[in-house]
Amino acid sequence: MTRFLLLCLALVGATSLSAQGKFRELLTAKAPEGFVERTWTVDGVKRTALVRVPVGASGQLAVVFGWHGHGGRSTHSAGRWGYAEIDTTSILVFPQGLPTVSPLVDKEGRMPGWQTSVDSEGGRDIKLFDTILADLKKEQPVDARRIFSMGHSNGAAFSYLLWQARPEVLAAIGSVAGSLRGDTKVTSPMPVIHVAGEKDPIVKFAWQKATFAAVRRINGCAEEGKPWAKEGVLEATLYPSTKGAPLVTAIHAGGHEYAKGSTELIVRFFKENPKSAK
Repeated sequence: MTRFLLLCLALVGATSLSAQGKFRELLTAKAPEGFVERTWTVDGVKRTALVRVPVGASGQLAVVFGWHGHGGRSTHSAGRWGYAEIDTTSILVFPQGLPTVSPLVDKEGRMPGWQTSVDSEGGRDIKLFDTILADLKKEQPVDARRIFSMGHSNGAAFSYLLWQARPEVLAAIGSVAGSLRGDTKVTSPMPVIHVAGEKDPIVKFAWQKATFAAVRRINGCAEEGKPWAKEGVLEATLYPSTKGAPLVTAIHAGGHEYAKGSTELIVRFFKENPKSAK
């Protein structure tokens, strides 16, 4: 065996061990400080989520749901996205997905994720959202005008799905590296912030640009945007809406990652866009 081949095999082995180590770290990660794992039974199935209720907060509380990407864990999204450090006054909920088929990355459905249409998976994840929110409303002074959903990849697509399924509940949604599926039918305007990478190899940037166009049309947004903010690697553009439902797009030169600055922009956007008073 040549020295070059031995070197290649060593590099492959090292890479494999590194990947295995990261996978073990993902599976064994503990809940971040301030979060408590809670359990619900939905259609006979045990479901869990990490929940952070702010200490010392007064008055009615906003609720933010954060949905991990396909193959992700709630411990990772709750810890690595930094939401708890940036938003100290909202109730934060990071649910854990169940094994789900993904045509893009997991055709056998071995990894955790979220339903991809209103009727798929028996509607299990929409029911989970409803169940968690109903319990929080019983326990805490939840502000019905400030209930938000955000996520990464499959979790971002699920937030778009909740726009279709629960438009009367949500105030706004945030998407990082997600898209609005063609079979997701939304008609009610809703504020949206969407983070996208120009080199995304999974959720193609062309698909995400098509989502921008669809959201602008539904929300009655201007075709031309104006600078809104810069954060991390992101430059954000605001598209004002005649229907009170603006779109913000935050673009970076990278791929499918949860881009630096995403959480800061999403927190700001949610704070600026409570549900209109009736």
